[in-house]
Amino acid sequence: MALIKIVSSIIIICSCTFLGFLYGKKYSDRVNHLIYLEQCIKMLETEIVYGATPLPEALYNVYLKGNKKISFIFEYIREDLISNKRGEVLDSFISIKDVLATKLQLKDEDIENFISLGRVLGSSDRQDQQKNFVIILNQMRELTREAKIEKDKNEKMFRNLGVLTGLAIVIILI
Repeated sequence: MALIKIVSSIIIICSCTFLGFLYGKKYSDRVNHLIYLEQCIKMLETEIVYGATPLPEALYNVYLKGNKKISFIFEYIREDLISNKRGEVLDSFISIKDVLATKLQLKDEDIENFISLGRVLGSSDRQDQQKNFVIILNQMRELTREAKIEKDKNEKMFRNLGVLTGLAIVIILI
């Protein structure tokens, strides 16, 4: 009987600890995804402003060169832009809003900042687009900074909370 209590206590503590680490990992994932997204936006800026590459080709190049954890969204945008032939880049950016929220754990403010890129792409000359890229990249840096602060504050708390919850459940059951 004692062996069953010990084994079940270990299972409870390990599972609660795992859940705490899993929930805390969302904060570090968000920071990493914002950093990768910023890098991809920089690549897109280089392709459009300095390379004068057409948008579908520039999006595909970012997809190939960028970190695959993030760059797949640029392929989604490219495919939507080509297949639906809407003419509006913003609509293609909006079409991936759900993917950004579910797969990448990005918050609404992160998504809105990224979608604002779709509002300005192709709507002006290269110099104005370069200015818009600078503004969006500055906003991305600020969001990344805020996400790092939130990560530092919450990640450790959820890890510890998972362990302590497991211990509390074991103590209550014993």
